[in-house]
Parts: sequence; structure tokens; C-alpha cells
Amino acid sequence: MEKKRFAVLLCAEDSEYVKKRYGGYFSVFVELLGEEGEVWDVYGVCQGEFPADNQLPFYDGFVITGSCSDADGNDSWILSLVALLQTLDSMRKKILGICFGHQILGRALGGKTGRAINGWDIGLTAINVSSNSCELMAALKIVSPLRVIQCHRDEVLELPARAEVIAWSEKTGVEMFRCGEHIMGIQGHPEYNKDILLHLLDRLRQRDLIQASLHQHVEAAKASVDAHEPDGEAWKSLCRGFLKGAL
Repeated sequence: MEKKRFAVLLCAEDSEYVKKRYGGYFSVFVELLGEEGEVWDVYGVCQGEFPADNQLPFYDGFVITGSCSDADGNDSWILSLVALLQTLDSMRKKILGICFGHQILGRALGGKTGRAINGWDIGLTAINVSSNSCELMAALKIVSPLRVIQCHRDEVLELPARAEVIAWSEKTGVEMFRCGEHIMGIQGHPEYNKDILLHLLDRLRQRDLIQASLHQHVEAAKASVDAHEPDGEAWKSLCRGFLKGAL
């Protein structure tokens, strides 16, 4: 029996900490999504590494990661990624977008992304499943709301015409969307744990991407992940179920 094959489109360079402790973000995603007997490849798209056109048919699904870049930017690799996603959509390949990946999917399909209306969302957030998605969640015995780690200052501002919102939160109107049976975007980070978030927050502050005026917000975010755990097993079930055709 032929093995299922998946590709992670890596949109950010690994930090030395994540490489040393977790083996890099690719390994973090395979830990969340991978199962025995599958083949997982990685492409550093932020460094211009893309799968060749003749390789695309051999993949069962693609995962787009988070990034410190803006999904509405016009860097050459971002434009190439938009074109690739449009190709994969036309092939009806399964695509799962996380954070930046969620946003770039929205852009590629004709929606609009940009700075979040309510500013940075950092820490643990409870997201609410839309009524039209309850059947989808019930199939996996997943109960709304779902807690997920967030770290973003951009969002999907306007959905693509073919897409539907399947989850929202108090801060973000499009926490999750689906487009047909083959595309799903998630604004939060189901692959993150508390340790990864805290390390990322330190990196963002060092690079002045989180200004001093937001440091109190960062402390509140740290308190939120101290107080509760994300619903990791539910997210694992949901992401695997979507990517591998169970939903």
C-alpha cells in the first residue's frame, strides 16, 4: 500500500532554541499531525525553496506555517507562495493553513488580510465554533469553545467569496474558515505549547515587534497560559481529521 505523503511549507526560519529543543518547527508540526507510515517533507518557502510542479500530484496534503512576515506583503517568496496555493486549490489538494498560513490562504483565494482590528492577540484564547460547523465538530466529539494559543497582529479581514467562517472569538471574527472540502485556515497555533509561546514572545520583544506599550499585555498572556492548557488533543484530532480526509 502506497504511503500517504505530506509537505510542510515553512514560512519562518527556525530559532536556535526551537531547533535545539524540538528539532525545528517542521518537527513540531509532524508531532501534531504525523502518524506512523506517512512521509513528511519540508520546504523552506521563506528562503525560496518550493516543490517543483511535477512533484505536486504526489502529495496528499500541504501545511502552511506561521511567520513573522505579513501575509499582505509583496516579497518574492510570498508572491510565489500565493501562486502555489492557487495552483493547489485548482488541483483540490488538501491545504491546512496556520496563523500566517491561514491569512495567506485567505489572500490567495481572493480575500483580504491586514492588521487586526483589535490589535495583537497573544496568549490563550477560547474560540467559538459557528453553528454551521457543529456537525463537523460533533463527528470528532469536539466541544466548543476550544482553547488555543494565539500570537498574531494580523488577521483575515475579508473572507474569499467561496469561504465560510467556522469559528470566531471575541477579538477575531475569522478564527477558522473552510473553502470547499479541501481548504481550512486556523488563526491560532494548535502546534504551540506554553514553552514555545514564551520563547517566541521573548524573540518578538528583542526584535521590537512587540512595543514597550504592550508589555503589560504580554504579562497577561503569560498568565493565561499559566492558568489553563490549550485543548491540544482536540486540535490534533481536528487537524488530522481534516488533512487526512476524515472530515
